[in-house]
Amino acid sequence: MPLLYHIALHKSYGIMTYMNITVIGGGTGTSNVLMGLKGYRDLNLSVIVGTMDDGGSNAVIRDELGLLPLSDIRKSVIALAEDSDKGLIRELFTYRFPEGKGLKGHTLGNLLMAAMTDITGSEIGAIETFKYLFEIRGQIIPVTLDDASLIAQYDDGSIVKGEHLIDEPKIHKNILKFTLSSKTHAYQGAVKSIENADFIVIGPGDLYTTTLASIIVPGIAQALQRSKAHIIFIPNLMSKIGQTRGLTQKTMLDLIERYIGRKVDCLLVNNGEIPEKALKRYLEKGEHIFEDDLVKEGRMIIRTDLIANSLIKKEKGDELVRSLVRHDPEKLGRELYKIFKSKKIDRFWSWLINIYR
Repeated sequence: MPLLYHIALHKSYGIMTYMNITVIGGGTGTSNVLMGLKGYRDLNLSVIVGTMDDGGSNAVIRDELGLLPLSDIRKSVIALAEDSDKGLIRELFTYRFPEGKGLKGHTLGNLLMAAMTDITGSEIGAIETFKYLFEIRGQIIPVTLDDASLIAQYDDGSIVKGEHLIDEPKIHKNILKFTLSSKTHAYQGAVKSIENADFIVIGPGDLYTTTLASIIVPGIAQALQRSKAHIIFIPNLMSKIGQTRGLTQKTMLDLIERYIGRKVDCLLVNNGEIPEKALKRYLEKGEHIFEDDLVKEGRMIIRTDLIANSLIKKEKGDELVRSLVRHDPEKLGRELYKIFKSKKIDRFWSWLINIYR
């Protein structure tokens, strides 16, 4: 068949027109990726979120109600919700009660998620309901439905159990081994999302308590190894006590690849300047910018400005430690979409060449 016929066929029938994107992580970093990508209508977005958070409002949700931690699910709902409401959904879901016995520190979104879980009979039912209510096109998938806690073993021989305690240590120690407290298996929807993906985005987020917290769930690394998807890793902007202090870009990448069991195809690394005021506060706490000692080794490395220009203000009633600077959703979305499109074109020409062999 003529070359122009195949190009027309590709365009007419939508062969490879839509791209399946799976994002793995949680927290604000993943939310910024989702917000940056949701405006591109040729992307089928899925997000796999961790379910091990046991700090703040999640501790009550988990311990008293016996539900999975809901914060990362809630953040994904907010990130993927359509903007036709002029931000009202975001304000509603992120509202945190600053006062009130039993209410202080809780977000209204977590409480609504808990109520909908009770009404529908499952966390999955609650997610599907909010997807319908908020006109969400993407998929929000818990990494597991099993109850498990994170366990970190450190270089001084100590062992700490629980995401909150690992996330906010008093002194810095290096994690040597990172596991789960009980027998756990990946939710099948998460495995299928990885297997069906054209691109998988890992990060940004705290290396252990956000990113690796999902990857260590049995079945996830195995699915990543089987997947033919192009894997993109986005490192965090600054080091964090108890997790990445003293590491470089390469040593973080080595850790990710060791836990996944395969090579990352692309890194998206910030080279923009962190606002001076925020940087000073990080340095005073003993944190640092990661040394960029990356070498290509057959992978793509993209260095560009990904910094959000405004400082992050802490919400009233929020008692947890939060980052001061974050990735900019629009910048993330733009750079990721460039990667998707370039690889899509490469795959199309490979497909076309194979036809004419």
